Amino acid sequence: MKNYIPFVLAFFLSVFGILTLFLSTSVIFDLFNIRAREGNYVLFVVWSNFISSILYLFASYGFLKSKKWTATLLGISTAVLTVAFIGLKIHANFGGLYETKTIGAMVFRISVSFIFTLLSYFTITKNKS
Repeated sequence: MKNYIPFVLAFFLSVFGILTLFLSTSVIFDLFNIRAREGNYVLFVVWSNFISSILYLFASYGFLKSKKWTATLLGISTAVLTVAFIGLKIHANFGGLYETKTIGAMVFRISVSFIFTLLSYFTITKNKS
């Protein structure tokens, strides 16, 4: 059973990464008229999601190959999202337009990234040390 854990984690992370990549590129490049449906999006938050999606996809490969750098990539993703979230709070405090659902989505995304960071640390990095 333990041999399947990296594959399951890689699968879920790659699905999450592909979904994030699709949604962020759809807003950035206005594909499928998604930008209009998103309302008052904050562009630097969308770009941080895009960067994280690329990191998620590389990290899912890292899970499959049990690479120690997987936790580092996911930690960077968590940090990028956290900085973007702080920027979003500053943006909101200065009266910038945003959707309230963005706050919940950012908290969710930061939590998922942090959980995957911990999982990669304990399943790969700590076991290889």
